[in-house]
Amino acid sequence: MDKVRRILVYVCKDRAAPQRAQFVQSITGHFSDGDDEVNVSCSLEKNQFTLYRGDEGRGVRLKRPAFCPIKHLSVTEAAAIPLDVQQRGVDVGVAIILQSANQRVLLTRRAKELRIFPNVWVPPGGHVEPDETLLDAGLRELKEETGLKLEPDEVSPKILGLWESVYPPMLSRGLPQRHHIVVYMLLHSSLTHLQLQDSLRPSPAEVSACLWADRRLVRAIVSAVDGEDAELQLDDLPSSISVSQVSTEGALGDSSLPLAVFVSRAPASGPDVERVSTGTKFALDLWLRSLDAP
Repeated sequence: MDKVRRILVYVCKDRAAPQRAQFVQSITGHFSDGDDEVNVSCSLEKNQFTLYRGDEGRGVRLKRPAFCPIKHLSVTEAAAIPLDVQQRGVDVGVAIILQSANQRVLLTRRAKELRIFPNVWVPPGGHVEPDETLLDAGLRELKEETGLKLEPDEVSPKILGLWESVYPPMLSRGLPQRHHIVVYMLLHSSLTHLQLQDSLRPSPAEVSACLWADRRLVRAIVSAVDGEDAELQLDDLPSSISVSQVSTEGALGDSSLPLAVFVSRAPASGPDVERVSTGTKFALDLWLRSLDAP
């Protein structure tokens, strides 16, 4: 059943026929010859998500973190990955950067009970199911996780970028168990964040808190580059940030979290911390650039 329901990544290079990507294969490295970022083009047809090298200045950005476990995997470590994991291939996910009419974006904290990236802040999103378009999948996941129902002809969708995501995110936390290409898709709403907030009905099984981040907070978030020690751009932000906590019954309640949570970096070793995911920072940086673009 698992094999039937998952949409997988295929790679196409030098006009060869698309080949199913291997779990231990770095997709970014396949196209970039070792760099951590490259322009690619993508298509989803007949339940096959295909990536191929984009022309210079065209396509979308595909990126992996400098500490990507697949990039640093040794032959011995690759051989130690259980066979059922090695045979998974590379999954496809969609994450929705929902921009309100007053230029705020919705972030959600993943429930602490989830196996993958628990207690980490991300946009709503999830897997693409058979016969869905990327937009179909994003809108479905948005509704399932947050209760927000948007119509395809109302949102002006745009792919911001692609992120190569591996869990655990660093080899110091164990061998890779999951490998995804996440499609970050920007959707525009004609409603303000307060109007959208009125319709929020988060699923407590998946979401433990919500936040509408404005441009100032987003700048601070993206300045906390994981794996680097660059100075934070806090822009005179308050020391605490207002969020909506989700009860076990799904009710929303006003709360706040220290700003430090949102500018935390992924620890190089030891247990993970509550933070904004590395891929989300990549997508939010692209969102900021889209606001500044002519």
